[in-house]
Amino acid sequence: MPQETKRRYLILTLIGRLFQKLKEAGRDLLPIILVITIFQLAILRQPFPDLLEVLIGAVLVIIGLMLFVQGLEMGLFPIGETLAVAFARKGSLVWLLVFGFGLGFSTTVAEPALIAITQEAAKVASQGNIIAPGESARASYALGLRLTVAVSVGLAIAIGIIRILRGWPVHYLIIAGYMIVILMTLIAPKEIVGIAYDSGGVTTSTVTVPLVTALGVGLASSIRGRNPMVDGFGMIAFASLFPMIFVLGFGMIVFGVKIAW
Repeated sequence: MPQETKRRYLILTLIGRLFQKLKEAGRDLLPIILVITIFQLAILRQPFPDLLEVLIGAVLVIIGLMLFVQGLEMGLFPIGETLAVAFARKGSLVWLLVFGFGLGFSTTVAEPALIAITQEAAKVASQGNIIAPGESARASYALGLRLTVAVSVGLAIAIGIIRILRGWPVHYLIIAGYMIVILMTLIAPKEIVGIAYDSGGVTTSTVTVPLVTALGVGLASSIRGRNPMVDGFGMIAFASLFPMIFVLGFGMIVFGVKIAW
């Protein structure tokens, strides 16, 4: 095959894959687009404001989703599995736990959703005279929340690694964890309960989820007697559970213990 023909074939193949990925991303977003369109036009019976900008934004979202998914498949999932296998072969539990903690902490502390919710919580707390007024007090409160959540996610990943190594059933740990959350909610100050529950949702970021999932699956695949389907998943549940416990504890330290009922 001539060089020019091979080049054209390669270009056409890449374009075909690109359109296939775009079609898959558009198909994934189609339900959201349909719901918004139906409610906007049929229920509210109002035209879209700035329709051109809305259409351009939708196209950019589809392209962004396509690139994001492709990046996960090419980069984050392979590197997560590779690191897990490498640490398992190295046989160093300490370094594996340090890596898991560092992974959870670093990805969480920089999570935009967590930064936004902690800043908003600090602003509302200052307006309600729950904390001292002033920018420094708000910044300190927000940073304390962020670090508390980041440490909790790091510990959650480390415990998830131990669970895989030991073969502990995930549901027992999850049930016990949520029982602790319920008991802490009864004595935690009401000002922190909602923030604690929201913190459990914002920690599972777009970087944490694929890396932690790949880490768990890769670790379970590299250990004899472990089933990747049974033992490889469940770390994300810990990453959502532990922040609730730690933020409730943070609230008890800052505001004191109160009976919420």
